[in-house]
Amino acid sequence: MKGEKKLKITKRFISIFLVFTMMIGVLSGCSDNKSKAQNVSEDDSLETIIEKAKKEKELASVGMPDTWANWVGTWEDIEEKYGIKHSDTDMSSAEELAKFESEGKNGTADIGDVGISFGPIATNKDLTLPYKTSYWDEIPDWAKDEKGHWLLSYTGTIAFMIDKNNVKDIPSSWEELLESDYKVAVGDVTKANQAQFAVLAAAIANGGDEKNIKPGLDYFRKIAEEGRLSSVDASLANLEKGEIDIVIVWDFNGLNYKDQLDSERFEVLIPSDGSIISGYTTLINKYAPHPNAAKLAREYILSDEGQINLAKGYARPIRTNVKLPEDVASKLLPDSEYKSAEPVKSNEEWDKTSVELPELWQSEVLSYAK
Repeated sequence: MKGEKKLKITKRFISIFLVFTMMIGVLSGCSDNKSKAQNVSEDDSLETIIEKAKKEKELASVGMPDTWANWVGTWEDIEEKYGIKHSDTDMSSAEELAKFESEGKNGTADIGDVGISFGPIATNKDLTLPYKTSYWDEIPDWAKDEKGHWLLSYTGTIAFMIDKNNVKDIPSSWEELLESDYKVAVGDVTKANQAQFAVLAAAIANGGDEKNIKPGLDYFRKIAEEGRLSSVDASLANLEKGEIDIVIVWDFNGLNYKDQLDSERFEVLIPSDGSIISGYTTLINKYAPHPNAAKLAREYILSDEGQINLAKGYARPIRTNVKLPEDVASKLLPDSEYKSAEPVKSNEEWDKTSVELPELWQSEVLSYAK
């Protein structure tokens, strides 16, 4: 009996101890999060942010791999200048937001790069930390929210990438593309941000806009009815094999693919009768483990050096007053190509349309494909 009583007392003691330990852990976690929050201030000067970032020593990004838009150039610069080590986990825009949301106060990611439509979503979900940077006044109003939760680093404009081995008469407009006999790859409109913007660009060229996507759907339905809507994935391997006549992509993707494959064989152009300018924004996780390093990264990305790094990766800098070195400027399309391109006029309307677009694409376009 004594042994049984001792066992009961021991079990009770262990239970109390475990509860006490768990409470300490929870309180400790709260303290960690509180200390992180206290280490971030909207009033900090850039010098203070740099000082705090150096102490954090690390920066964890998501969706910002070395090969995309030459992010590697920026990561190397930040490590060299500030001694901050960088790591990245590649993922889609939707996955980035899901990670921020699911991890909550136990965040492991500091900063991410997402398509513009994901900026307002993240802000509405209260997932982000605002930071305007020193370059706030140089960012167009359409490319930022008023508090600095999101602001574009670079733009993308929907372009045609054309395999000249297959295409003898180069279409320079949506109208000419429609009148041609060539097959067109647009990607998966039910999932891909780039493909959805391709439909919007076609809509704009034919009298539509963010709210009225029907002209874009009608355009691709005609191509589908003629059996010219290609379902081939626009991978480098398929492009190299010549399986795609014309693919509709962001200009920076097209220029990158072109140089990787054969710059003489492929041509990239902005359709002359209309296109859409969008872009990608950094998001700083509200519960970033290294919030000041994330702020410093956004600051550097928008600096002259950071913008030039992006241009080296074929992305068009959001700060149009940055003077690019001649060898870097030559990687991009000339300004004259963008005369017919316009930025998104209403992110709110486009957010609504993009939610409806996958189902509309299935019913209004794919159901007519031959």
